[in-house]
This record gives sequence, structure tokens and C-alpha cells, in this order.
Amino acid sequence: MSHIIELQNVWKRYETGGEVVEALKDVDFHTDPGEFVSVMGPSGSGKSTMLNVLGLLDTPTEGTVLLDDRDVTDLSDREMTARRKEFIGFIFQSFHLIPTLSALENVEVPTLFGDDPAARERATTLLERVGLGDRLDHRPDQLSGGQKQRVAIARALINEPRILLADEPTGNLDQETGRSVLDLFDEIRREDDVAIVAVTHDPQLSDYTDRTVELVDGRIQ
Repeated sequence: MSHIIELQNVWKRYETGGEVVEALKDVDFHTDPGEFVSVMGPSGSGKSTMLNVLGLLDTPTEGTVLLDDRDVTDLSDREMTARRKEFIGFIFQSFHLIPTLSALENVEVPTLFGDDPAARERATTLLERVGLGDRLDHRPDQLSGGQKQRVAIARALINEPRILLADEPTGNLDQETGRSVLDLFDEIRREDDVAIVAVTHDPQLSDYTDRTVELVDGRIQ
């Protein structure tokens, strides 16, 4: 079975204040459809950089990124954007919902620039699926933290991605709410065969994931 996304010998260097910082050092990583992987490590270990490279938001200084067996390392910005839209959904710790929009409208946001007549119906179905069928018209300030995270998950699924990338998905949630969000992740990966990669400090993720990758000083341990 081929990997849905793979990093081969990836290095990422930044120049800040005249010195070169190596954020990722010779990283090899892959994940398969339906697999749930957590990436753990101390602050400054390169976790966010790795997530950005996996999400095609950042390109490696050296090394190769393969998406569905295709080399996507050197694509143009436009092609990167198209691949992201086709393959990848993002979930952030701080939800990134638009405060003036309803839950339903927030879920539809990634589809707004395409011609997608079924988007509203799909957004409604997704919100029902995440248990928010009775909150379609609520704005973010009328929702709890757990409900906001569910809206964010529904939004990440609207383009039917094959990979979900989550940055501290339970970071702003209490333990019980966090578990309900992780139950939802588990259901999504099993039912939709979506790969999930979550950067986290939350030890309870290891109850749900297939494996945990430890990143220290830019290297996978």
C-alpha cells in the first residue's frame, strides 16, 4: 500500500538575525490512509515546521515531499494551493472561525471560491455528523470551545480531504471535551479512510493514535 504523504530526508533551514537555524534535520516520515499519527516534542523542536511542510504551506530546504506518490516538492504556489485544496484539511488550536459567520457559513468558507452547488448541503450534513445539526445558525460566540472545534473539524472535511493536519487540536479544551473530539477523529479516519497527523502536547492522544513520533531538535527520535 502506498503512503498518502511522505517526507524523505527533509531539512528546513531559516536565517534569522544572521544565523542559520535548522528547524528540521534529515526527517523521514510517512503516513497511510486511515492512520492516526501524533507528533510530540518540546517547544521549538520543529513540530509546527514539520506540519507546515506536510501541509504544503512551506517547502523544504533539502529533501523530497511526496503526496499520493507524486513529488510535490517544487510545485508552483498555484499548484501547491490546488493540491492542498484537493488533499489536505487543517485544524488549528485556536479554531480560526470567522466571528461574524454562522457555523454553517464557517464550514462553507473553503468552498467559496469554487463552483460547488452541493457545498451547503455537504456543510449541513457534516455539522449534523459532528453533533451540531441544531447549531447551524449559531455564531462562534454562541458556541462552547468543544462546539467551535467541531465546526472547525467539519470545515476541514468540506473538500473531502485525504489527510487532516491538526495543530494542538485539544489544546484549548478540557479533558472530557478533548476526548469527544478525539472520538470524532477516530470515527473519521475509520469511516472515511482519512490519514490524521496531530501535533500535540496532550498525552491522552496516545490512547487513540496508531503511533507517536517524537521530534527533538528537528530530528525524529
